[in-house]
Amino acid sequence: MPGVTSDSGEFNSLSIVPHSLDTQSPRVYPLRIHRGAPPLARLSISWARGNTLRVTLLQSEDAVSEQGSGGEVVEVKLTEANVREISDAQWRRIAYGSVAPFALLQSRKNSIDTLHYDKDWWEHVMEYSKEINSLLGNSKSSATPTIEDPKSVLKKIEEPTSLKAAWELIEMFYADKQSQTWIPERLLDWLADFDCLFSVNQPTVHAKLVAFQNELLTIQAVENDPEYWEVMSSALAVGWLDVVVKLLRLHGSYQFDQLGSREIENGLVEAVALLISQMPRLRPDLPPEKLGECYNTKPEFMKAWEKWRGQITKLDCSTFWLQCDHEKTRVGLKNMLQIMLGNASMLYNATYHWIELYISHFLYIRPFTVGLESMNSLAQKCMHLKPISNRHKLMGLITGILEESTEVVLAECSRSFGPWMITHAVELLTAGTGSTQAEILLREEQSKLGGICIEELHRLIYAQILSSHALTWNIAPIYLTSCMKQGLGLLENLLYKQPLQHHQVLLKSIEICRLNGLDYVSHDMMKIAGVHYWKHGKKGSAVFWLQQARDEVRLNRIAKHLFDFVGKSGSDESFKQWEGMIELLGTEAKTAGGLEFLKKYRDFRRSLQQVQEGITTDAAWKAAEALISLMRNPSTPQQFWLPLL
Repeated sequence: MPGVTSDSGEFNSLSIVPHSLDTQSPRVYPLRIHRGAPPLARLSISWARGNTLRVTLLQSEDAVSEQGSGGEVVEVKLTEANVREISDAQWRRIAYGSVAPFALLQSRKNSIDTLHYDKDWWEHVMEYSKEINSLLGNSKSSATPTIEDPKSVLKKIEEPTSLKAAWELIEMFYADKQSQTWIPERLLDWLADFDCLFSVNQPTVHAKLVAFQNELLTIQAVENDPEYWEVMSSALAVGWLDVVVKLLRLHGSYQFDQLGSREIENGLVEAVALLISQMPRLRPDLPPEKLGECYNTKPEFMKAWEKWRGQITKLDCSTFWLQCDHEKTRVGLKNMLQIMLGNASMLYNATYHWIELYISHFLYIRPFTVGLESMNSLAQKCMHLKPISNRHKLMGLITGILEESTEVVLAECSRSFGPWMITHAVELLTAGTGSTQAEILLREEQSKLGGICIEELHRLIYAQILSSHALTWNIAPIYLTSCMKQGLGLLENLLYKQPLQHHQVLLKSIEICRLNGLDYVSHDMMKIAGVHYWKHGKKGSAVFWLQQARDEVRLNRIAKHLFDFVGKSGSDESFKQWEGMIELLGTEAKTAGGLEFLKKYRDFRRSLQQVQEGITTDAAWKAAEALISLMRNPSTPQQFWLPLL
């Protein structure tokens, strides 16, 4: 099962913990007693709270020392890697926040015109995707400080997560039709946001930049540091143009006391910086802080690209290089020109893993690549050139997407990101233009699954995880009601299993029944609540809920039970404890059941009290009429007649 829960036995459980086979350091609890010795007498394995496996090792009584321990209890908690990225509270926020977009999309799917489905549906899916994406965090730069550090190359951003990276990948390739013509540029933006995720397992351009930025404060002349040129070449290879230009402007030739003596050197640095900032980009627009010139159409881009490459070649053949006295500047700038000219060996040396090399080929060697088939062949080539020893979970997802294998994408989403991801990402997988294969795979009924489809199966799994937690069970019905085959049956089971002794839980369950047309379930729950309250001495609450359920049988039994306390004497003391309950019976006779005689008895007592106090003579007539009505009422127990008379 892709997911199990933690602390599911507690009503106040606070966590949703996806399941994985990833190992953790076990927690060991020594059992301290006054006797103990090495031989083990007993081994016990059991489940602790939630998804914690508990192994108990007990020693024999014969071989126990006074200072030793009597054994150990080892707890191994099954967890998942991305739990470290996202806290339990954040998971619950994501779970609650994704309910409204999901429900709205399902409502639109049921109401949209079939003729306009293909035309308008992807827009609804993109709106849904944007809302979900906003829940997963913000990978963009934070607010710019008032006084910016001139040596700050990378801005501080919110720590991204693999879950957000995976969601943006699926959105990019499957749902967003507008980005189909400039997917390489979107991949460049994606790598700029999430390259830091790969730094855990291997070197990356991002890690290299972070390390160099920490060293900048101690470097006096950056142009003399070989790492300065290496970092700029790497950033240029993956298209981080704004970072490269900012690093170039830290060159010593820009200092005021150096402008006169290093004019040629400064001119070459500025020329390279200008060419980088004017790089043609096949995309509709760029964020304000990004560099490059955007072109919407391919012919315009091709024309600008050839012109730009011609300017680079002209600068590369310039005689000014012979007049540059600073060797490291000359070599470093020439290497950067070779990267922009698409020198394959330079790109290979400047990147650290195959995705970075993949992006660099799109930028400088194959900028006109279109279609997943061509992209996949290039990806296979880059994987062969720069294989990765420690495979990140995003790598498998990217490979499945490029190979157009829906099965692989589903498997990676389920294995690496859990039931939440696959439940919500299915809508993106089936929204694209070439989604026929995905539609058949996900929504065709499978006999081996009991007649349900894979899409419904994963929704049921996710709903099961939600329903086993006190803080999330109430959003599980949204997913269960979207399952046409088995959803309502499992929803009934979920509602019957709720702790109805908690008033808020009972009210929420009744509301869920009302919204889904399960009136018979709500009546059963109200009966259960009434019986529970009666057994625990809360007789007023018991009568109220039995009235709401219109349970005449139990109300009649309660009426007979009350007679044992009220009917035998009819005194004020014995009847006073039921006065509050009588007020709960209301004015409708149908809701009173067998307790209707108590209401008539109350009216009789009030009139009789007025007669005894000598207030009016009309009260005597009213008391007589109430007594006759009470005696004639079929709900009045016969044993009650004699005490009344």
